[in-house]
Amino acid sequence: MSDALIIERLRRIGWRGSRLPADGLRLARVVAQHRAGYELHDGEHLFGAQPAGHFLKRGLDPSARPAVGDFVEFEPGAPPHIQQVLERRTVLSRAAAGERYERQIIATNIDYVLVLTGLDGDFNPARIERYLSLVEDSGAQPVVLLSKLDLLNDAAERLAELRARLPGTTPIHALNGKSRDSVELLSPYLKPGDSAVLVGSSGAGKSTLTNTLLGTDKLATGAVRAHDSRGRHTTTHRALLQLPTGGCLIDTPGMRELKLTGEENLDLFADIDELAETCRFADCGHGSEPGCAVQRALDSGDLAPERWRNYLKLRDEREDQAATLEARLRRQRGGRPIDRPHGHRGQRERD
Repeated sequence: MSDALIIERLRRIGWRGSRLPADGLRLARVVAQHRAGYELHDGEHLFGAQPAGHFLKRGLDPSARPAVGDFVEFEPGAPPHIQQVLERRTVLSRAAAGERYERQIIATNIDYVLVLTGLDGDFNPARIERYLSLVEDSGAQPVVLLSKLDLLNDAAERLAELRARLPGTTPIHALNGKSRDSVELLSPYLKPGDSAVLVGSSGAGKSTLTNTLLGTDKLATGAVRAHDSRGRHTTTHRALLQLPTGGCLIDTPGMRELKLTGEENLDLFADIDELAETCRFADCGHGSEPGCAVQRALDSGDLAPERWRNYLKLRDEREDQAATLEARLRRQRGGRPIDRPHGHRGQRERD
């Protein structure tokens, strides 16, 4: 097969490059990871593969290992072995659960992050803001999806609440994940060659939506609890699926814990930062200090208390994670100091 035909085939699974590997290696995309190894797709065939020995070295940063969405060079064989992970165009990650700081990759080489939340008891604007904080440095475009529109007579109030809290550049769509006509609005995000990752809590309807996009009941779906609309994990691992639209969708298990990495800018709350810059004192604690612009906005209703509290929660978590990351990097550098990811304002009175 000619190089041109191979590249055309790889375009179907999101490849953006123009060169193929040399030295007998071949190119494929990681579509799933299991305890027993990886599943790769070369644009035509799905097959299993094993990581080369250097990926199994003790102490290797987990983010250096192949992840779902990666394009990799592999050596054919029985089984094939992944030799190299190619440069990632975009990366969506979170801090892994637990006390030890590690970054866990959710998906790579994606164009869109579809954040799915149910309009039922699963609806939680603070959780959506947490997702968007993780997405903002990934290089991908966030898209907020509100599922289970068929269960609500009027979703306008919740849509308005979200639009008031989120940046105007963030698309927000309400849909019925069971209806093909309803999910048609996702077509602009699933064009041929594009890749999206679907994230959200268990019970939000990710598997239902994925099945509708696929046009088949490929993924298992489950019932949700009545009191909070949460469900069991019907999706057990991340997997990349090819859609009839020509795009690729990475489905993920519901995530119970979404820890910030410590490197987020929290641009989602840029308006609050700008507001705080107008306080009389640079070290204003935004409590009872005179000339506090934040308290003035809270009193007038221009800043919602719920949004202010969530900003403080995410900011403090970000700073804690940044300190943990700094300590880890310092150890790796033999104790030498490094620049903090985020600076602090000086103690001075504003002009």
